[in-house]
Amino acid sequence: MVQEQLEQEHSPEQISARLKVDYPHDDSMRISHEAIYQALYVQGRGGLARDLHKRLRTGRALRKTRRAVRQRDRRIVGMVNISERPPEVEDRAVPGHWEGDLITGQENKTAIGTLVERATGFVMLLHLPDDHGADAIQQAMVAAMAQLPATLRRTLTWDQGIEMANHVQIAAATDLDIYFCDPHSPWQRGSNENTNGLLRQYFPKSADLSIFAPDYLDHVATKLNRRPRKRLAWRTPAEALDQLLSEPSDPSVASTG
Repeated sequence: MVQEQLEQEHSPEQISARLKVDYPHDDSMRISHEAIYQALYVQGRGGLARDLHKRLRTGRALRKTRRAVRQRDRRIVGMVNISERPPEVEDRAVPGHWEGDLITGQENKTAIGTLVERATGFVMLLHLPDDHGADAIQQAMVAAMAQLPATLRRTLTWDQGIEMANHVQIAAATDLDIYFCDPHSPWQRGSNENTNGLLRQYFPKSADLSIFAPDYLDHVATKLNRRPRKRLAWRTPAEALDQLLSEPSDPSVASTG
């Protein structure tokens, strides 16, 4: 079971916790995440396949700290600052508040749009095969949000990238209230920044991101949406979103059908 979940790119901590969820009365299905790491990196002769460490997010034993800040040289007309965002966005109690950004490929010539729902961590990826300018972002964003019920379309928070120059048109088409972070403040989109880090396992900075088909983007998003999350009591984002839609605590959610 551990090997199977490692092959799905679940982390040792996620695997350890999820086994308790899936087998609550079976003590034989218990293993600490430390034991999994030890089997991967220390023991060498353990029962796990020798190359399974490559399935971890980093592909290595030690984390490497690096963060590049994209420079923003132009201002967007009509931006509404994050300071004016409703307080309900902060506590993640109400679904439908999204964070978005781009991850770019080699020399920033190609990109994929990333959207993360704050309450559940549910991920959607925007296919941008030709360019990642304002018109392309608008078209992809409107198409993605059209898949969601109205109660999952409340706000969107983005950084001050010029790719969001058409934010007024996007807001009108999607019923989203759009807010912009302060310059060079990625922590104001913490959920999205964390997700972008996970996505680099699949979309390296050295790659031409335009070659990845929509089906592959959906495949990667599904992988992330099926990973158990500690803050969701080890449920997956997909399970959390499904619960919100099928057993909503807010009557207005049920009314969307």
